[in-house]
Amino acid sequence: MKTVFDDNRNQIPVTVLELKPNFITQIKTIEQDGYQGVQIGYNETKEQRLTKPQLGHLQKSGVVPLANLAEFRTDDIEKYKLGDSLTVGQFSVGEIVNVSAVSKGRGFAGVVKRYNFKGGPKSHGQSDRLRARGSIGASSYPSKVIKGMRMAGHMGDERVMVRNLEIINVDKDKNLLLVKGSVPGSRNTFVEVQKR
Repeated sequence: MKTVFDDNRNQIPVTVLELKPNFITQIKTIEQDGYQGVQIGYNETKEQRLTKPQLGHLQKSGVVPLANLAEFRTDDIEKYKLGDSLTVGQFSVGEIVNVSAVSKGRGFAGVVKRYNFKGGPKSHGQSDRLRARGSIGASSYPSKVIKGMRMAGHMGDERVMVRNLEIINVDKDKNLLLVKGSVPGSRNTFVEVQKR
């Protein structure tokens, strides 16, 4: 992240995203697949790192070997063609986008950190229950822990979408997109930027 200033000298926190060219590897149609969508390949790689079926799939669209594929549903597939390159130029300043990525993994976390629980009282002899979760179930009925009970466990490392982020700047020469606010994931995480 970094900070930029607008024309009124207001400070704006932004996240810098590098959007390398993506290539259309497949077009999904209602007749063939039951829905309309576009499959996009990204992250150029060496040919020997892909299997023969993967290479055959990519050669149909005539693109370079790509390590990752993603799919997006769309209503107007007529404007896309196999092998077309999607660049940062399709975005404009002031546009609102949704950004998805896998969040940072936090490991095993207790309920105070994971769910913002308050914790127990710090007096009356409670020396070892300060960050405990308290009771997790009823007595004789239903005599079980209910599904979805908020307890300690693995935190983070899950897919997260941040909605309604404004594009502050587009640098077509360096393939950079400046988005207002923060996005999920650590550095070098693959993110999906979708127009609303």
